[in-house]
Parts: sequence; structure tokens; C-alpha cells
Amino acid sequence: ALIKSGYETLGQSQCNIHLVTYYDDVDFLESLVQLPVYAIGLDLVSGSQNARYVCEHGFPDDKVLIAGLVDGRNVWKADQNQSQAMLRQIQNRVKTVWVSNAGPLSHLPHTVSIESKLHPVLQQNLSFAYEKLDEIAGIGSGDARSNDGAPLDEIRTQSSVQSRVASLQASDFVKPESHDSRKGRHQSQLNLPLFPTTTIGSFPQTKEVRQKRAAYRRGDLSEADYQSFINTQIDSLVTFQEDLGLDVLVHGEFERTDMVEFFAQQLDGIATTQNGWVISYGTRGYRPPIIYGDVSRPEPMTLREIKYAQQQTDKPMKGMLTGPVTIIAWSFCRNDIPMGDVANQIGLALQDEIRDYETAGIKIVQVDEAAFRELAPIKKKAWSSYFDWAVKSFNLTVNTSPDTQIHTHMCYSEFGEIIGYINEMDFDVISIEASRSKGDILNYFSTVQFSKQIGLGVWDIHSPAVPDVSKQLDIVKQSLTHISDEQFWLNPDCGLKTRDWPETKASLQNLVAAAKQLRESKVAVKSAVR
Repeated sequence: ALIKSGYETLGQSQCNIHLVTYYDDVDFLESLVQLPVYAIGLDLVSGSQNARYVCEHGFPDDKVLIAGLVDGRNVWKADQNQSQAMLRQIQNRVKTVWVSNAGPLSHLPHTVSIESKLHPVLQQNLSFAYEKLDEIAGIGSGDARSNDGAPLDEIRTQSSVQSRVASLQASDFVKPESHDSRKGRHQSQLNLPLFPTTTIGSFPQTKEVRQKRAAYRRGDLSEADYQSFINTQIDSLVTFQEDLGLDVLVHGEFERTDMVEFFAQQLDGIATTQNGWVISYGTRGYRPPIIYGDVSRPEPMTLREIKYAQQQTDKPMKGMLTGPVTIIAWSFCRNDIPMGDVANQIGLALQDEIRDYETAGIKIVQVDEAAFRELAPIKKKAWSSYFDWAVKSFNLTVNTSPDTQIHTHMCYSEFGEIIGYINEMDFDVISIEASRSKGDILNYFSTVQFSKQIGLGVWDIHSPAVPDVSKQLDIVKQSLTHISDEQFWLNPDCGLKTRDWPETKASLQNLVAAAKQLRESKVAVKSAVR
């Protein structure tokens, strides 16, 4: 009703209004096509119901249909013969049709033409923003340009990966021991204090770190010299964390660029670009990898650094991995098989990495699923199907030794909508944002039977402000009305890669001080009771 009222007002103008919809079907097309506008754009790539409606019911003669026939969100060439066949079918029912993209091209890199290191077969099958314009023109003009490259099957199929996924059983997605039965053993082997402290994974990456990494990629720095440099960074960080008094340490991720691109560069079946930049948020950009084939891990990806870091300390060192859902969400994913199958392929590769950690004596592993909520379909009616495979892929990834304490991390989001799905994930500790919401997020966890541990982000790392001890304690004390002391961890709300060292040190000092005060207050209460 509000949409109708709004467009009746707009329709009084002298403008030819083009109302463009995208990303999904429109559920109220009968009403939409009656609005007083000149043209209506429909997504006919993601919106299969849109196309069906137009073919069955036609379209008002006084309006232009802007047919979104070219995918604006993925990088694969359109099948122009198929697109033109759909266009002809629509033209039989619609008086005036224009051809367009099905969604904004801002999701895509500029052009494939400046890439020089992609596999030739892959490159021939790709279409970035500029190439999409050619596709739109070709479909509209009737100039059918079929994919002129070799079929992707030539490079995308790994029979061993397909067999491994096909052989998965229900038991592969469920650990033989529940979290409640594991937590006693975890505490016994880790010996962590009440209110343990840790960080999310990354630490500030200085100009020197970035320069050394770039020199190594160019071939100006030998592998031995680069690894020696990374070792010195890890050495310094381990000492820094021990001096602060953190309880669970990380290696800092100095060897990693982007949390998805780093893994993509080491997994078969995923390609990375030289110049495929897109906007992430604000002014930040990144280069989404391209998942083009069956995914496997040819060799350990992160074991050397994690193992080395653990050798430098007696405190537990967290192994750090990016989860399958987040790798898919921040990549361009293949569209020839179900996304859940892709997630399981990645999950099995990560599972192999965790097993290598365990062999090396690593007792804690964090699998980041920062995009777990982000990848959920726009329409909630499709959530059940998505979260079914998303949860399963995470549980497959971490279905290793029950002796390993599994952590996960999720970025700021509307967790209340998905708390039931989060509770189905088989982690032991989740770290989440709490500084912006002042700890109110715990209200959602109290609505389910949540027995796992929670690391609340009591420091908003997106701000340069250093949170004082009292501010962090306020969040903790409010949160402890919803969960027990034994469930509670203290940590920042995200990684520290983009922060500076002075504010990082000051904020972590306050975080450790807050944990110390909490422990002392609990000891005092127990003494008073006795």
C-alpha cells in the first residue's frame, strides 16, 4: 500500500520513471505492473518467477519491460542463445522490450581484458562489467555470440573430490560427542582461567609487512628470507601477547592478505585475479576469488606459521581458518552445481587442514564464518534451504577430534533472526560483536537453550577510540545476566589488521585489566560466602 501511494505521487511528475527491481522475484507483480511508471525492470536471471509471470500473463502495453537477461552479480558469460530464446518468448507477450543487466554491474570487476595470469580456458568463459555490456548489446541485436572458449569441464572436474563428496553420510556432519561432553576435557587440557581473553586473529599490518609481502610476490625476496621475516613478526607478537597477559594467543596473520583471497590462492579449483577489484564497504576494496571448479587442498595452507607460533609459547595458540560459507560469499561462485556441494568441497579441504593442526599439537581452532548471515537469501521463505547446507558445511569442516576446542567468529549482524541456526553449528566458543549493541545481543541467546561459550566483542575495532576498563566491564556485567561466568570470554569484536599498534596495545591492556577485575570480584564473592 505504501509503495502504491508513493508511486501515485511520483506519477504526477512529468518524468518518464523507470522502476527497476533486481536480485530476486517480485512477489506482487500484479500490483507492480499497474503503477504509474514508464518502464519496469525485472530480474530474469535470479527471478525465475518473474519470467514465468510475464510469459503467462503478458505485460501492460503502455509500459516498457526492461528485461534483465544478463547476470550483474556473477562473472560467467551468458549463454546468448538461451538468453535470446527467452527474449523471443517474452516478445510474444510484451509490446515493448528493452534488454539490460539483471542487477547493478558495480558488483563486478571492470574488465577481463587486463588479466594476464588466468588459465586461458577460464578467461574465455568470464565476463566482467565491460564484457556484460557487450553481452547486452549482442542479445538485444540478435547477434548470437556463443561462448567462444573451451568448455570449463576441461579444467573444473576432479573426480576424487566429487567421489569424496558423494560418499558423505549423515554421520560426517555430526561429531560423536556433544559440546556438553567435550567442554570438561577442553578445560582440563587448556587450564584456562575464568573469563579467558583472546583476540579474533589478525594484528596490525604495518607498511613494512605489506612491502615484504609484495616483494615476495614479485620475486624480489626469496622464500627463505620471507619466511624468516614472518617468523620475526610472529616472535614479536607472541612476546607482546604474553606480556599483556592474554590467555589464548594467535599468530597475527602477517602472511595473509585478505581472509578469503589467501586461502583461494592455495586451493585447487579457485582462481584469483590481478586487477579484479570491487568495493567491499565504504572506500575499502578487495578482489573476490573465482570458484570455477571442484575444490581441493593440494598441501597444508597455514600449518607452518601456526605450528611455528605454538612452538614459541606454552600458552594455547589458535589455528585460524576462514569457513566455507564465507569463502563462497566473498567469491564469485560456480553456478553449475548446488552451492551446498561447493561448501562441502571446501569444508572437506578445511577439515584436512584442522587434522594437520591436531597432529601438530594445536588444541584450539577458529573457523571464521563472518558472512554466515550475509549470504542468507533476501527472502526468508528461502532461509530453511540455505541454512540447512550452511550449517552442515560448518559441521563437516569441524568434524575432527573432539579434543580440539572449536571457535567461530561472526561479524556484526542481526543475530536475533538466525539464533536458532547458529545454535545448530557445532562450535564450542563463538565470538561476536557486543560493543555497539551494549551487550543486548545476549537477549537473543537467552531465547534458545544455549550451553556453549561466548566471546563478546567488548571493543569496537571499527573505531579508533580506546575503550576504557569501566566501559568494557559495563558490557560484561549486563551480559552476565543472560549467561554464566563459565561461558564468558572477552575479546575484540573483529580482527585488528586495520588498527594501529598504539591503540591496539592500549585497548588490549584495558581488556586484560577488565578480565582481571572480574576474576578478582568473583574470588571476593566466594570468600564472602564462605
